[in-house]
Amino acid sequence: MSIHVTHRESWLALVWTHLQKDLRIEWRSWQAVTSMLFYALLVVVLFSIAFDPTLEVSRQIAGGVLCVATMFASVSLLNQAWARETRHQVIDALRMTPADGAALFFAKVLTNFFFVCIVQVVLGPVFFIFYNLHPLGDTWLLAIVIPLGTWALVANGTFFAAMSLRCKSRDLLLPLILFPIFLPALLAMVLSVKTILTGDGSDPHLLWIKMLAGYDIIFMTVSLLLFDTVLQAE
Repeated sequence: MSIHVTHRESWLALVWTHLQKDLRIEWRSWQAVTSMLFYALLVVVLFSIAFDPTLEVSRQIAGGVLCVATMFASVSLLNQAWARETRHQVIDALRMTPADGAALFFAKVLTNFFFVCIVQVVLGPVFFIFYNLHPLGDTWLLAIVIPLGTWALVANGTFFAAMSLRCKSRDLLLPLILFPIFLPALLAMVLSVKTILTGDGSDPHLLWIKMLAGYDIIFMTVSLLLFDTVLQAE
């Protein structure tokens, strides 16, 4: 029992070490977060111009616009997270260590999730203002739906970004792999947000929330189990 606890504590300590390093690097530059925020704001503003935000249809499309804006904006952050590890052969050094690669992956997911959430917190008020939104359902459920959908995006994106790390066209390859895999979670996220905004009953969005939670658990477990193989691949 004590051996198991010691192993778990060492694994968490390794996650914390990687997490501190990644947060410190990104915190100094804010390059990826700034570009992601600008891109997401641009999408929201352009769609608000294309559609009249005073119409009832704004509640129907707003959830999709928010989710798609976050999805496209996150690609640059996901690519850049691993691009830093290729400089000065850092990724090769990590391969040579006996440390668990799953700890590195989990730390990367937490870092990306943290910065995407920052962008969403800034984007949220702007989004509601531009679309003149007044949710008719349980608004507090957005605090569950959006993080669950964001975690699905970030976990898959971090994993597939690592897979495409050695490809010359990885900036193009990541969206081609990620978006089809993320599609079920995107659908559940969009329909949940739409149901909350329109107030069309309680059962539908609870079903989609359960689907999102199940999606996160399955794909996160598979990614943690397979990441060592991905990390060691040439």
